[in-house]
Amino acid sequence: MALNGKTALVTGASRGIGRAIALRLASDGARVAINFAGNLDKAREVQSIIEGNGGQAMLAQCNVADFNAVENMIKSIVDAWGSIGILVNNAGITRDNLLLRMKPDDFDAVIDTNLKGVFNCTKVASKFMIKQRSGRIVNMSSVVALNGNVGQTNYAAAKAGIIGFTKSAARELAPRGITVNAIAPGFIDTDMTAAMSDAVKQATVERIPLGRVGAPDDIANAVAFLTSDQATYITGQVLAVDGGLSM
Repeated sequence: MALNGKTALVTGASRGIGRAIALRLASDGARVAINFAGNLDKAREVQSIIEGNGGQAMLAQCNVADFNAVENMIKSIVDAWGSIGILVNNAGITRDNLLLRMKPDDFDAVIDTNLKGVFNCTKVASKFMIKQRSGRIVNMSSVVALNGNVGQTNYAAAKAGIIGFTKSAARELAPRGITVNAIAPGFIDTDMTAAMSDAVKQATVERIPLGRVGAPDDIANAVAFLTSDQATYITGQVLAVDGGLSM
């Protein structure tokens, strides 16, 4: 139980990759705050699984794009558990469309949640980590940030921004014993990718050297490593977990 005694906040933890991360960190011994925006039933399900396995979990509902809400959420976690040692910025949305058809509101919504949400949560959580002189922050980027993707200028811009943010924050926070890294998932089997047509899915799989779709647990395994004591000398890095797609 490598994370015994650690408190972790996972944003967007009610489903998909965030759910897998929350369950994995809990299985490694961390107390997990399950952030979600609206799906209370799914968030409660994650909490129930963690507690059913003897772990500790709490619900932390808020829109990560709202700075004041994030501030209140993280303060409530620290008040309840005394610290915050791990932050996984996973919350994200898509509003896909071709550039010429994309509405400005859809561009702004993706930037606000996917990029500004990372800023909001990191800014608040890092204040507590600085006082502790320790912390692990993992930001969820995407292979789309590295390669681009048709119909996702907003998503790619946000995820690319996360890479720059990660490297800059890593430089600023390193002197205080805090590591900041990013993971760039490839084609992962989630609700988001389930909406794609079979033809698009097949075409994507054919471009993956390992020849298969990734699972949320593949990402959770990488997060578990980067938040453990085995990764104390790794910061400012972007780890592509994509079966070789971006190679």
